[in-house]
Amino acid sequence: MSNYSELLRGDKVRAKAPPEINQAIDIDTAAMVRFYAGKTDYEISKRIEELDNEWDIGRIVEVRAATVSLTGVMLGLKRSKKWLILPTIVSIFLLQYAIQGWCPPASLLRRFGFRTRQEIDLEKYALKALRHDSHHGGHHEHHGNHHH
Repeated sequence: MSNYSELLRGDKVRAKAPPEINQAIDIDTAAMVRFYAGKTDYEISKRIEELDNEWDIGRIVEVRAATVSLTGVMLGLKRSKKWLILPTIVSIFLLQYAIQGWCPPASLLRRFGFRTRQEIDLEKYALKALRHDSHHGGHHEHHGNHHH
């Protein structure tokens, strides 16, 4: 069994988040892995596919920032220059996120359970271990299921 804590070591968002939020996310992830422990390789593969498409918190921060920034620029051009404060604030948040791995909006998103890429990958690796990927196609009896 590889050491999963290695995977989370460089996770800046996790490092800055309150421990109870990290813990809640970890409990949900563990529950999900336990749920899939009783499933077929095919069902596990479908879940892994979902994880590949799950938006991590970094991507959500970037998309929200771009949206707010564009809104501010449009309103700044059409209505009043005061609106240009929005893209300014967003730029500061994005810089802060890039450098520190945290910004106030990330904190809020974290409370809604948005996960970091490392956390999503952690669930993926655990599921791959369940799916018998560790055998590299070796012969194994698993209730007669051979979906690939």
